[in-house]
Amino acid sequence: MDPSRDDVVIYTTLTCGQCGALKLWLKRERIPFREIGIENDAEARQFVRGVSGGYTSVPTVILPNGRVLVEPTRAHVRAALAA
Repeated sequence: MDPSRDDVVIYTTLTCGQCGALKLWLKRERIPFREIGIENDAEARQFVRGVSGGYTSVPTVILPNGRVLVEPTRAHVRAALAA
């Protein structure tokens, strides 16, 4: 888990519809991202719990500047990337 890269990092689960929609939007907008599934990655799951008050809230997004967004809408991600 190295969020210091230039890509957006998105923590997901296989059953998260909002995650799938966000990934499709990122692809459509040509925004590079790395996906980390938390089902089989205990370290990733612990990170998500740490930034979301103990919950496994997904999608959890790390922006290239290090800012963390928990369960953001596409509008929130767009605005945060533009800031």
